[in-house]
Amino acid sequence: MKVAIIGGGGRVGSCAAFALQLGKIVREIVILDANQAMAEGEALDLMHGSAFVADQRITAGHYADCADADLVCITAGLRRKPDESRLDLINRNVTLFKSILDQIAGAGLRKDAILFVVSNPVDILTHLAFQKLGLPWRQVIGLGTMLDTSRFCSLIAEAIKLPPTQVRALILGEHGDSMLPVWSSSTVDGLPLTKFPGVTPAFQTQIFERTQKSGAEVISRKGGAGWAVGVTIAEVIQAIALDRRSILPVSSVIQNVYGLRDVALSVPTVVGRGGVLSQIELELWPKELQALQSSAKALKETLAKI
Repeated sequence: MKVAIIGGGGRVGSCAAFALQLGKIVREIVILDANQAMAEGEALDLMHGSAFVADQRITAGHYADCADADLVCITAGLRRKPDESRLDLINRNVTLFKSILDQIAGAGLRKDAILFVVSNPVDILTHLAFQKLGLPWRQVIGLGTMLDTSRFCSLIAEAIKLPPTQVRALILGEHGDSMLPVWSSSTVDGLPLTKFPGVTPAFQTQIFERTQKSGAEVISRKGGAGWAVGVTIAEVIQAIALDRRSILPVSSVIQNVYGLRDVALSVPTVVGRGGVLSQIELELWPKELQALQSSAKALKETLAKI
């Protein structure tokens, strides 16, 4: 699989490229950036380590290199401020994102190519990409709540002192202020998480609030997320490359799931070589369903203002 990373000279894009290199799955990584020297430097640095990692082609490129890419990943965007919601980014990022889409369209894409949006506000931009590029909805995916879900599971594991890889719990809805935790189906090694000692309503509230604030916490301490988001990007791309049919909380344009349509947000989604293979309507607690519908409403109100 050939992957083009637009914005690959930035923190998120470079961490994604590094995670993909270590994953040893994709055969080619092309790094694009408005700062060509930065793109060339990142590609060179990664290539220098390839002898001890994997036999991959890693280069800096241009939009023309997207034409034969299997997957185009957009990470370019302006950084969120510590006191700024992701939706506040919309007025600052939509113009930039539209120009990127225009250049991708100008270069041309394969009919079966996957467009993978990471830039924020990711749900709004995923919907915008679907509208502008004319790709089938299954082939336009946003990172959605993948990072939120990873943070959520990791924080739960830390609190109950169990391995993070055994915790399975989802964050759904918007990647932003209206995200919701799904405790109803959460497990630890297949056992119901809500039955574990200490996993009280107060515990649940504390963990979710910490999850919601995690992005701002990282920004205030080191300037922005990098390693964790790189890992989650690689997880999605590898699910596509290997046709794993993994159930992931990625964002895509909803097709009448939970009574929702015409909005991009995260629901349990089967991801494989064709992109979104299906969207799963998992049974939710009534309060979770209400929160998901409220999240969709908030996103639709924002979409209407574009």
